[in-house]
Amino acid sequence: MNLSFIKKYLNKHHKSKRKALDFIKYIGPGLLVTVGFIDPGNWAANISAGGDYGYTLLWMVTLSTIMLIVLQHNAAHLGIVTGNCLSEASTAILNPKLNNVVLGSAVIAAISTSLAELLGGAIALNMLFGIPLKLGTILVLCFILWILYTNSYKKLEKWIIGFVSLIGISFIFELSLVHVEWGKAMVSWIKPSFPIGSLPIIMSVLGAVVMPHNLFLHSQVIQSRQWNLEDESVIKKQLKYEFMDTFFSMIVGWAINSAMILIAATTFFTQKVKVTQLSQAQQMLTPLLGSTASVVFALALLFAGISSSVTAGMAGGSIFAGIFAKDYNIDDKYTKLGIGITLIGAAIVIFFISDPFKGLIYSQMLLSIQLPITIFLQIYLTSSKKVMGKYANSTISKIILWVIALIVTGLNLMLLLSFIL
Repeated sequence: MNLSFIKKYLNKHHKSKRKALDFIKYIGPGLLVTVGFIDPGNWAANISAGGDYGYTLLWMVTLSTIMLIVLQHNAAHLGIVTGNCLSEASTAILNPKLNNVVLGSAVIAAISTSLAELLGGAIALNMLFGIPLKLGTILVLCFILWILYTNSYKKLEKWIIGFVSLIGISFIFELSLVHVEWGKAMVSWIKPSFPIGSLPIIMSVLGAVVMPHNLFLHSQVIQSRQWNLEDESVIKKQLKYEFMDTFFSMIVGWAINSAMILIAATTFFTQKVKVTQLSQAQQMLTPLLGSTASVVFALALLFAGISSSVTAGMAGGSIFAGIFAKDYNIDDKYTKLGIGITLIGAAIVIFFISDPFKGLIYSQMLLSIQLPITIFLQIYLTSSKKVMGKYANSTISKIILWVIALIVTGLNLMLLLSFIL
């Protein structure tokens, strides 16, 4: 009797351990997407949110994360079921002229995203070493191109996981230096609040958190976990573990973004310090928390700029290769050309920008225009039985996706109008 019980216990323990190991093998694609959720553009919005309104806007991080999980999960499903990324699926289904317009705009969005990411890395180098922004842009660009052109996907994935880990550790260190009122924070994470004058910040975070290039990227990188598209049990297993990876990774992004707001709330808000620039935030941290904290802040920004530049370049390569019905492959000329156009194009634009802050604003404007196109394309493809077969979106999934799409699109259009008017 005892032996039978022990055998059952050991078998159950072995199965649980095997499932845990299986899940660990699937972690990676979601974290690549997470870096777009903690890029330099988000830093500025989060610091403004915490610095101007304390804990009260933490709820927007929770809401944006929920929307992000649903959309990224849906994009990854397309990659798992079809074996194609969003760009390849679009080329296979859409009219060629319409497809070129849609994917051409996506390439421009990837360039716009890369502009903000490279600029963030250059700002961090300026903080740390006093390197001029344009020279810093070249240094970051060369490093990113070296990473992308010389490393396999598996190595890139490890690089990104390492960078995300360092960013997380940096903010844990920063949080250890401040006094957080956790009771207020807990309430603010789930209770919506709209302080006077906060709408632009709410729109900038909620409306820009879902980035076009990340939807293309997730549908591409998830395929690194595929082995047999003909085996239905393999597809179902991948769909299950993909959601776990996406959920886990987005929660990491939620935690890091929340940490940014908490640090700004406990330093700048309590001291009534108005912060409008990332470099200013770093300078202000020195008298409040010490020089070590300001250095860690700049290092974390550098890691964020580098990692998000890598993923933006990968997305650009994937989108461009997809126009020619090609998969992302660093040995393929279309992928190489797409990466080059995305990153070098962004660096060239930076050289013609006199005001870095305006550069970030213009890049967000372009994303606001293109994002609805990508979201509607994704929903169209994942709802099509011709594309997805029996894995096409259910009626409930369609309703949820359309509600999120309309909310995100509305916020981005409002954000765009706020820039123009």
